[in-house]
Amino acid sequence: MWDFSFGRAIGLMMQTLPFVLLRMAVYFGAALAYVLVTGVGAGVGWGIGAMGTEAFRASSTIVGGLTGFGIVLLVMYWLREYILYMVKAGHIAVMVELINNRPMPEGRTQIGHAQAMVRERFGEASTLFAVDQVIKAVLRAITGLIRGVFTLLPIPGIRQLIIILRAFLRVAVGFIDEVILAYGMHTRSTDPWGSARSALVLYAQNYGPMLKNAAWITVFVYGLMAVMFFIMLAPAALISNLYPGGMSAMGVVIAFILAWSVKRALLEPLAVACLLQAYFQTIQGQTPNPEWDAKLDGMSGKFRTLKERAMRESKLPETQGVV
Repeated sequence: MWDFSFGRAIGLMMQTLPFVLLRMAVYFGAALAYVLVTGVGAGVGWGIGAMGTEAFRASSTIVGGLTGFGIVLLVMYWLREYILYMVKAGHIAVMVELINNRPMPEGRTQIGHAQAMVRERFGEASTLFAVDQVIKAVLRAITGLIRGVFTLLPIPGIRQLIIILRAFLRVAVGFIDEVILAYGMHTRSTDPWGSARSALVLYAQNYGPMLKNAAWITVFVYGLMAVMFFIMLAPAALISNLYPGGMSAMGVVIAFILAWSVKRALLEPLAVACLLQAYFQTIQGQTPNPEWDAKLDGMSGKFRTLKERAMRESKLPETQGVV
């Protein structure tokens, strides 16, 4: 049914507990910041609203709360490169080491070793972020190819089905970019562009089994997130009632933020641990297929950019084929 073990994934989570705790600190801290800064913004709006009518006070309270929420959203957007570099990539690096049964070096913490691995392969955070963005663009192109196949099927209501399929596939491949990044750590490559190219070709030539595994993981992760959302509604309602003017409608938003933090901190690394197992098992013994390399070259400008950068980094002529 799937090509991974949940037990092994949970074991990887336990073995990488320092990174799990780091992720919890980052994402639960972000959730707390959303709640507190939104509350402060609402308080400021409520105070300003005291100069006007009740309707003005209500609207200014809402505007203040939304402003506070937006400030934290912008900060998190600005920090996304740093989080990818220091938290996500490091966690992936350690999980890859454990999957390959490579011992941790003595005299170095797990987090320190992982971050040294990331620096060795990517150098600066901007390089890792640039590679990740190209990977995501190529994955979207592969997903578009799969959607294109469905449009050719003579099935009634296929357009509505494709809309649902597009949304599901967009979510399902959301974890795959981290698996692609893991390939370079798996092979100990020091060329992030070349290893990303090879990893994407290997993914494309195995997109069937990989999407099957990603689909199961997606249902699992978002199913648990939905459960967490409903669990969080009660405490979220209590928190929202503490906001100036009540702002009871914020309870739904707070419940979503709390469920989102659990997903980011705990469910996403569990999903990646599952997909790493599936990917490495699926591609074992395989080499990148030049035909798929050519297909990706034809369907994605970002993949061509990736190839050109890989060629420059490796200083190999294109006639030598896939890196």
